[in-house]
Amino acid sequence: MCGIAGSINYKKYNLNSIKDSLFHRGPDEQSEFICNSVVLLHTRLSIQDISHGQQPFHFSINGQEYSIIFNGEIYNHLTLREELTEFEFLTTSDTETLLYLYIKFQEKMYEMLDGMFVFTILDKSKNKLVFARDRAGKKPLFFYEDNDSFFFASELNAIKTAVPNIKVNEEAIYSYIRSGFFFNSFTPYQNVTEAKAGHYYEVDITSRAMSEFKYFDILDYYNKPRIMNFDVAIQQLDTLFHKSVKDRLLSSDLEVGAFLSGGIDSSLAVSIASEYTNNLKTFTVKFDGTYDESHLAKLTALKYNTEHTELNISMNLKDDIETILLNYGQPFMDSSALPSYYVSREAKKHVTVIINGDGADELFGGYRRYVPAANNLIGIAKSFSFLLKVLPKSNSKKSLYNYFYRLLAMSKKEGLDFYLSSTYDIYEDVYSFKDNSIITQMDEFCRKIDLDDLSKMLYSDFHLLLFSDLLVKMDIATMSNSLEGRSPFLSKYMLEFAPRLDNKFKVNGKNTKHILRELSKKYLPKELITQPKRGFEVPLKDWVNKDLKENIFDTLKQNSYSSTFIEQKFINDILNDKISVSDEKRAKMLWNMYCLEIWKKNQ
Repeated sequence: MCGIAGSINYKKYNLNSIKDSLFHRGPDEQSEFICNSVVLLHTRLSIQDISHGQQPFHFSINGQEYSIIFNGEIYNHLTLREELTEFEFLTTSDTETLLYLYIKFQEKMYEMLDGMFVFTILDKSKNKLVFARDRAGKKPLFFYEDNDSFFFASELNAIKTAVPNIKVNEEAIYSYIRSGFFFNSFTPYQNVTEAKAGHYYEVDITSRAMSEFKYFDILDYYNKPRIMNFDVAIQQLDTLFHKSVKDRLLSSDLEVGAFLSGGIDSSLAVSIASEYTNNLKTFTVKFDGTYDESHLAKLTALKYNTEHTELNISMNLKDDIETILLNYGQPFMDSSALPSYYVSREAKKHVTVIINGDGADELFGGYRRYVPAANNLIGIAKSFSFLLKVLPKSNSKKSLYNYFYRLLAMSKKEGLDFYLSSTYDIYEDVYSFKDNSIITQMDEFCRKIDLDDLSKMLYSDFHLLLFSDLLVKMDIATMSNSLEGRSPFLSKYMLEFAPRLDNKFKVNGKNTKHILRELSKKYLPKELITQPKRGFEVPLKDWVNKDLKENIFDTLKQNSYSSTFIEQKFINDILNDKISVSDEKRAKMLWNMYCLEIWKKNQ
């Protein structure tokens, strides 16, 4: 895992400052390579071939010269070397494998890769830079373009370091306020875009013209014939998940640990990882006075005799919140970013590589909001949505009443309104936003998906929730602590397998992640199998009303940046609790704006 950056024709920056901005991604080595108008920068977190895996890696053949910088891991690269017998390898690094795959297979290489990656190849003979990003978008990449130059980097903060006077894109900020995330390739800055997952790009060095190509779309697999035999499906799942875990465990010269919560996703990963290593190091988090699944995690740790550590964490919000949120380089409102940072910081004291359960919910149907979609209840709920006029609003997030109230509310909506009502639910039914070009694109994306209700929600979450939020959160939380996170549920094999499952294998009646729960019976203590989806239970209400109340009031009560997008009277009414909404919803609205203010103050 590393940080990369570089440019064409950009000469205004200090190379050392840019490398410093990516130092946390690669504290072991920092390097640069300049070739005419092209600059390649690399910061290395040494995990594979520690002694010989330096970058950039250069290679010449038949008078043609190539250079590569790479962030990520290719877990099947040693197997892929069997396709490259004409090359004499100098290292055991996946970086060398990647470059030879490009030389031999060109654009056909991408479908061969199982990994998380962003890489840049300088192809001197064709006078171009080639960029590629993994299927799910686990590893980030951003582009900056102006009339004279082109710059790229692993993080927005590195872009900001290189281009200090960059301008804010207020249309994108408005869409963030509306939705809670940045859509697709949009960023908070003008002339800065994010590389899309499952895409590769080619940039002509002379003209700086960029061509974009898609090599993976999970929609293609949702449209394939479904696997209808449950026995066949669960056997394939078992086999593919074993391969995914094994490859992520063994593809490292350093010890690999695992996050272990009380849920089935991380527990399954730990159970299978324990088949390939003795004394696997596992980590469970306990936050003072709030989140604690240690008693459940301990059941799996004992069953598989892991070297288990309970991380007791106290969060110092007032002192740490700005530092943590500013790591993202953009307004970022997922409140679990804070505990994720603390967990990663503590885990880094023990290991450098960690396995997690990311992606399981979005692929296998882990959220309870999938249940109505799977059981065709949305249309039925729409028939009763008129009751919203007389029903009192819910004040309890986890209550059954709140579940049905939100179901009625979202059932009468379409497009982006439906998606946000079922997921982030920040300003829904409380404040009306006007459309802009980005919000219109978001709405069109949500409306054009031609799948059944459950598959449509899963596909939407893969592209919106996972790509724009959850993977961003974990990349920054881990890499800001120089910790590499690996996600076996997001392997090439799982991404091609899960969409083809019959819907009943994902959500069966009211049971979410049905096939994973059935597989868990083979590996996990029975107490874990029926546990509901939790995640980090962040006490956002307490943060807003207690720990950070003074900060939030002082920031928002007058002359706030948020008032550029939301009427100040509404902001004040929310601050003073004069709007009839649940405590959770009020907290989310204030948090959404507060995260924007923290970012804007540091521009």
